Amino acid sequence: MRVISGKARGTKLMTIEGTATRPTTDRVKEAIFSMVQQHLYEAEGLDLFAGSGALGIELLSRGGSAVSFIESSAKAVQCIRDNMQKTHLEAQGEILQMTVERDLTMLKGRSFDIVFMDPPYHKGMIKSTIETILRYELLRINGIIVLEHHVDDKDSEIVSDALEVLTQKRYGITGVGVYRRIE
Repeated sequence: MRVISGKARGTKLMTIEGTATRPTTDRVKEAIFSMVQQHLYEAEGLDLFAGSGALGIELLSRGGSAVSFIESSAKAVQCIRDNMQKTHLEAQGEILQMTVERDLTMLKGRSFDIVFMDPPYHKGMIKSTIETILRYELLRINGIIVLEHHVDDKDSEIVSDALEVLTQKRYGITGVGVYRRIE
C-alpha cells in the first residue's frame, strides 16, 4: 500500500498485521480520489475507522489542510503515527484513539469538508454513524461522505433528506458511495 498522488506520492505505508483491519486497496483508493478530486484542496477531513490512516494521508498529500483520524485500536493508532511521520505530514494530522460509535459526539462543535468511513463489514455501524455525523453537524453543507462498505451490507443503503447520492461504485466485494450534504 502506498500514497498514490501529491507531495507524499510513492511513499509506502505500513499496515497492521492480521485481520483486525482491512486496508483500502490502491485500486479502490485511486477510484475514490478520482471521484472526489474537486473536493480535496484545502479540505478539512475526518477519517473514521482510520486503520492505517491511508485515506486521510492521501487527502493531505493531495492538498487537504488537516485531518482528524479516529481509531480505537492502539496498534492502528501507532501505525497512523508512523505513517504520518514517514510521509512528513504529522503537523497536519490529529490522531484520536477512541471508538467511533461511542465517542464521536466528542467532536460536537467541529465540522469537516470530507468524512471518510471504512467501518468493519457487517457490524451495523454505517447508519448510526451517519446519523451522528448529521445530528452533530460534523459535516459542513456541501461537504461529502465517502463510504467504503461490503457490497452485500444492507446497512449501507443510505436514505437521508440531508444527503444527496453523488455516486456509487462496486470493486469486487467493496462498494464505495459518495454523498453530499445538502441541508
